[in-house]
Amino acid sequence: MSDVIKSGKFVSLTYSICDTQGNVLEQNDIPVSYIHGGDMELIGGMDMAVEGKKPGDRVEFSVPPGAAFGKHDQDLVFTDDIGNVPPQFRYLGAEVQMQNDQGDVKSFYVTRIEDDRLTVDGNHPLAGKTLIVSVNVREVRDATKEDVMALSSAGQCSIN
Repeated sequence: MSDVIKSGKFVSLTYSICDTQGNVLEQNDIPVSYIHGGDMELIGGMDMAVEGKKPGDRVEFSVPPGAAFGKHDQDLVFTDDIGNVPPQFRYLGAEVQMQNDQGDVKSFYVTRIEDDRLTVDGNHPLAGKTLIVSVNVREVRDATKEDVMALSSAGQCSIN
């Protein structure tokens, strides 16, 4: 009998993340490995979704915005006359670093240029979206000391 995913097991999986319209937002066909029940944080409760599964199993679940990248915060969206924006930021997708009064720096991205107005947005591109996650379990086995050492020294790959 194959091992099942439970705390302390070495797990390898591949996954894809889609929006509710079926558009693929992220896909990882190279297996991601982790020690189940460890410190690694998986998106939207993926660890709970694969608990008890075995190699070859496929799990699909939806992740609401609050469990993924948060709700879209309209306070992080700013529009200004394009003339007030330096030329190097006048294209869609441009990254603009902004600093608040406390000195915290945050990345904003140009999301719209229309009628000589430019809009930047500090929300994560997937904020406010429900995500559909499909996981394919590739390998489940007892974790070795080498696995623990390799994954902790590599900082463990986080899925989010």
